[in-house]
Formats: sequence, C-alpha cells, structure tokens
Amino acid sequence: MNRDPSYGRLLANRYQLAELVGEGAMGRVYRAKDTVLGGVVVAIKFLSQALLNQNMRDRFEKEATISALLGEKSNHVVRVKDYGVDENNIPFYVMEYLSGESLSDIIRYQPLSLSRFLILTRHICLGLESAHQGIPFSGELCRIIHRDIKPSNIIVIQDPTVGELAKILDFGIAKLILANASQTQSFMGTLAYCSPEQMKGQQLDNRSDIYSLGIMMYEMLTTDMPVMPQNSSFGGWYQAHNEFQPEPFKSHLGLPNALQNLVMACLAKAKEDRPQSIRNILQELEELNQTPKVPATTQSSQVENPPSTQKVNSGQEQTVKGTPSLTEICLQHAWPKDKPVKKIVFAQVLQSPLGEIPVLSVMLDKTDIVNRMSSIRYNQFLFLNYPHPMLLWITLLYTKKHGPRWLPCYLDLKSHKGQQLSRALASLGSYRILFFALDHPERCQHVSTSNIDPQNANMLEKWAGIGKSSKTSGYPQASKEILKGELEQLKPKILLKLEAVETNFSGDFSG
Repeated sequence: MNRDPSYGRLLANRYQLAELVGEGAMGRVYRAKDTVLGGVVVAIKFLSQALLNQNMRDRFEKEATISALLGEKSNHVVRVKDYGVDENNIPFYVMEYLSGESLSDIIRYQPLSLSRFLILTRHICLGLESAHQGIPFSGELCRIIHRDIKPSNIIVIQDPTVGELAKILDFGIAKLILANASQTQSFMGTLAYCSPEQMKGQQLDNRSDIYSLGIMMYEMLTTDMPVMPQNSSFGGWYQAHNEFQPEPFKSHLGLPNALQNLVMACLAKAKEDRPQSIRNILQELEELNQTPKVPATTQSSQVENPPSTQKVNSGQEQTVKGTPSLTEICLQHAWPKDKPVKKIVFAQVLQSPLGEIPVLSVMLDKTDIVNRMSSIRYNQFLFLNYPHPMLLWITLLYTKKHGPRWLPCYLDLKSHKGQQLSRALASLGSYRILFFALDHPERCQHVSTSNIDPQNANMLEKWAGIGKSSKTSGYPQASKEILKGELEQLKPKILLKLEAVETNFSGDFSG
C-alpha cells in the first residue's frame, strides 16, 4: 500500500509526522507526535501553497499568535500550540489533536434534536463571541471574523467534565480585523455559506459570520440548505445569496416559531436586518432553552461520511488479540482470477472470522487510488421490482480537485448472490471499498469504509425479501437500463449537493 512521502518526517526537529488525516483547499492536516513532550499527539496544518502570496506570509505569524491567544480565551475554539515555517518555506501551525466528529458528519443522516441543537449552537456562539469581542495584541484590539463558518469547521468531542462539547476550527486562516487597519478585498470562504456582502467582496464584520451561522443552523435543523443555486458556480451562488429567499421550514419538523424567526433573521440579505451581535443570538437561545422542547422529525440524508470518522457497527473493528480486523482481512484479499484486469467494479461477500463482509472491489490507476483516499463518499440505493427485481448500488467518490468517480453496481435480487449481498449490507450497516491498482492486482492497495443510512439498511432487507418472493422475473437488462436512466437524472443533483457541503478536510482531526 502506498504511503505518504511525509510519513515519519521530523518537522522543526520536534514533530514527527504520521498519517495524512485531511486535505482541502486550505491545506493539509497531519497527525503527529510531539517528541519533546514524550510523544503527545498533535495535529499539524500546512497552508496550501496556492494561498502563499506575500501578503499571506507576512500575516501568518500574527494570525497564528492571535489564534493561540483565542484558544486560551475560549474553550470552544481549537487551541493553536505552535507555528513555524518548514524547510520549503511552507507555513504550518500545531494544534491540539481532538478525537471527535465534525458537525457535517453528525447531520448528514438526520437533523439534530432540538435539545442537542440548542447545546451545540450555544457552544459555537460562545466561541464566535470571544473572537468577535477581540484579542489584545501588541497594544491593539484584534477583532477576529472567521469568514468560513460551516459544519465541517465544527468538531464535536466528548469532554469528561461537560459531556458533548463543540469547538470551532480554522481560526488560523480567519480574517483579522485590526483597529485602524484596512481590509484586503481577497475572497476567502466556502460559497454555500458566504454572506451576500462576502460574495460582493465588501468589508466584513461580525454580521457576516452571523449569516453563515444562520445557514449552518438551518442545515442542523433540516439537513437541507436554505438557498440553492441554479448551478454551483460563483455566479450561481452569488445570485442565490443575494436574490433567493430562504426556503421556509417544513411544518412537520415541529420547530418553535421563535427558533424559525431567529434563523430567518440571521439569513437576512441586509446585514442591518440581522441580529447585530452573537450576544443577541445567545439570549434568544437561552429563552428557547427555557421552553418545552419539541423534537425535530428525523429525515434521511444519503451523503456519506468522510473517511476516518466513520464507525463500524457492533464494534467489529475491536477484535480480540490474534484476530485481524475487517480492514486487515480486506487488505490481504487479491483480485479474483476470473475477473479481467481492467477498470471495472463488482460486488461480493467475503467470509471472515468476523462474519460476512460486503465489499465493492474497484480497479483503478495507482494515481487515481491515491487521489481518492481522502474523498467524500456518498452512497444511495435504487430498487426496481418490475420487469425484474433489480437493485442499483450507487457509490460516489468525490473531491473538488479530482471530480467525481462513480462506482455503480447492479444486484439481481432474484439471485441468491444478490439477496445475500443486500442482506449483508443491511446487517452490517456499512461496506468496504477495496482498491486494486492496474499494475499490482495481486494485493488490495487501499480500503475505505462507507456507512449506510439506517433507513436505507432497513430497505435493503425488505428489498431482498421482495426480490425472493417476487413473481415478476425476466428481462433483467430492461430493469438495468431503467435504473441507469434514473442514475443519469440523479447525478447533477447529487453533485450539486456535494459541492454545496464539501468539507475542507475529512477524517478524525483537529483543524
């Protein structure tokens, strides 16, 4: 299996890099050991070379220092411990390593309950308020505007004292508003969460973060976006944020009117019409917390979890001593001799000491495998009973840089193999994607895990039963063609959703 060339590299004669845990437009994040402090685990973020203009280099030390001070001020901001520039003149900063889930992972399958929403949103607001109030630095008050508030920049951890705790990531690239200093007009942010004034390149203040917070709160409560563009270009999002009105909340969610009004106020096009400070939002949340809570209705979302944050059902990776894990078993698997050595996708069930493992095997160029190791993974299942019981198992690997890699697979649910696979997927609630390189088919090169929405898992069990008992049989190719047409119609919608919610980083990381 290919290993990142930075693995084991000693940075600043102190930090030993381990695996790459996240990569995105803003840079790369590595898990590392602090050799000076006895191997304490930290996260190290290298800024993308694409961001390294002279202005960014000049600001970096000040930003890292102020970020460190902000982390000391608020428990709801990830702490920056150190910073520097490596031998290639690439700036980096060192953060506390947090093992948790990003908010984007948590809300992919269903919205938050009202009680959980109120707790996590309060934490996020407290972190933002600390930044907006400012940090004294060199005799000046530095007010910090995050500029990129979104679910993937919020990590939720389990704290032994307070329980669930939300922290904000990436203040290290935030725009600093210095007293008596002029702002640059450079664009920084994620299009789906940008305020109207940010899209216009205007000067920003705390109310821009409040707009982004409003979009995130809407998504936390519904799993949907309040505005969607006609296309995912800059122009499409510019129009959406400046002209499109937010979609009203669905009545079946049962959300308090006061909460709906608060979210819609945050989404006002004119910043003067929004809450003027985070303190105003905190006061509204406190009042909501005193009223009886109505739980939000669960909705299904089929966007797949990013790598490394996913959990295997029933603790099956926590094996007894001497028994290999599911991933280790998969890595020992070879490309079947009855399959051609070419770019194809097929499904099978592997038998193991841990039970049946449903897997999707794919053969790609070695470079493409490396590019897909940190992809967003999405899955969806389409079933057709007539003219022949057929299941289309859709897997998508997506990165903004490398685009989509579709991995469709058809399961004949009249066959024993198709029913076995469908039931194995339902039982485990996840599956493994096995990557094989064209020039090295003798051994699996990489394994990814893809979780299945529990509602979809239930349907897979039902569909297997329908397929077995169905009296309609014949013309399986006709069913495939119908499902193929359905997929082609779905593709643009799926891609638009992924582009809207694409995370800067995936995995279990802290910045």
